[in-house]
Amino acid sequence: MKSGKELILATKPFATEFRWKSWFFTLSTLFLLAGLNLIIFLAFPFALRLSASVMLGFLIVRMFVIYHDYQHHAILQNSIIADILFYLFGLYVLAPPGIWKRSHNYHHNHNSKLFSASIGSYPIFTKEKYLSCSRSEQKTYLAIRHPLTITFGYLVVFIYGMCIQSFMSKKSEHWDSIAALLIHGIFIALTAIFFGWITVALAIFIPFLIACAMGSYLFYAQHNFPEVEFKENKIEWSYDHAALQSSSYMKMNPFWQWVTANIGFHHIHHINSRIPFYRLPEAMKSLPELGTPKITTLNPRDIYRCFQLKVWDSMQRKMVWIG
Repeated sequence: MKSGKELILATKPFATEFRWKSWFFTLSTLFLLAGLNLIIFLAFPFALRLSASVMLGFLIVRMFVIYHDYQHHAILQNSIIADILFYLFGLYVLAPPGIWKRSHNYHHNHNSKLFSASIGSYPIFTKEKYLSCSRSEQKTYLAIRHPLTITFGYLVVFIYGMCIQSFMSKKSEHWDSIAALLIHGIFIALTAIFFGWITVALAIFIPFLIACAMGSYLFYAQHNFPEVEFKENKIEWSYDHAALQSSSYMKMNPFWQWVTANIGFHHIHHINSRIPFYRLPEAMKSLPELGTPKITTLNPRDIYRCFQLKVWDSMQRKMVWIG
């Protein structure tokens, strides 16, 4: 069984895109997004517009994962058209390239480290560290990981975290964060003026609440699940171990797998982020080392179990509840 550098090298054959597939999945998803928006903005029956609004939320998730692959240089590099399309999408979805690339790349390089900063991921304290914190620090920590915070990821993670906080921390580097927020605000205002607040709810609030909640939860649960492992010092940590032991395989039915563009194969994505999303299942089938991952699902019971995890217990070597 391969491990370490040998396993990472074994995934390289899958880190080659099929250009036509990358364009097909990108353009078809954008076409569907445009079509759903058209249904919402035109005078169709309300039930149809509401259905389109919910589906738009799902499609934003799919397109976000494709955008995420592009930012990892897995697809459509050296294309001016792709550069423009994905840059605009990043602004639209309140995850501008500046902050997304910096924070997400840090996450990949420091996944499962308890001794590093929590940039680009949900903070994880050891039980000892949590108990040594002040009451206000404990409340802040639990609030960041609270189910309501994740449910309202649109406001907390994207509007505040991705846009406001990033711009306030480094204005010169993250000017596109405030640009995304301004564009979003203008979009809301113009839609309200010309189409009314019901259309604002259907075209923006409902789909963004759905998409951001799903995105926030997926990111949470893929690194906060019952069997997850974390390392407390540099000697124990390795890249492949972090990928396979600290990243889950979120098992889904075909519909959710399509909506999330295979992001559930997260352990493989962390082994090699250059593998295009549509080749992740192929890599899992071909390499037996990737075929026995730590699993979670979108089943309500598993969601509840993931939300129960609060701190890392160094003695028990697992995540536990703490009130």
